[in-house]
Formats: sequence, C-alpha cells, structure tokens
Amino acid sequence: MWYVYVLYDPTTDRFYVGMTGNLQRRLSEHKVGTVHTTARMKEQRLLYCEICTDKRDAANRERQLKTG
Repeated sequence: MWYVYVLYDPTTDRFYVGMTGNLQRRLSEHKVGTVHTTARMKEQRLLYCEICTDKRDAANRERQLKTG
C-alpha cells in the first residue's frame, strides 16, 4: 500500500503534499526534522491521508494534489 498525505502548519500557513510506502515512518521523519522541506514547519498536522493501490497511483495523485 502507498499513501498520499497532506501536512499543514498553521503558524506559517503552509501545506506539504507527499507520498510514502510507510506512513508512520515518514511522519516520524517529518516530526524530528530530517525532511528538509518540512524542517521549518513548527506545528505539523496531518490534514489528509489517502491510500493508493500502488506507487504509480500514489505518484499520480500526489501530482494532482500539488498542481490543483
């Protein structure tokens, strides 16, 4: 299973859209600041999560969410 997720930081009013095969591990990486793109997000909140059947579907959905 693959996951597409959206993080939101209300202090900076920024969103982050990502995909992963292991959601718990990836959220932990965001929380401790090892992901460069979200390291400055202080109050990361998981706003949305979607389960996809395979990596290609997840990549397509991530692209759709990023481009609107």
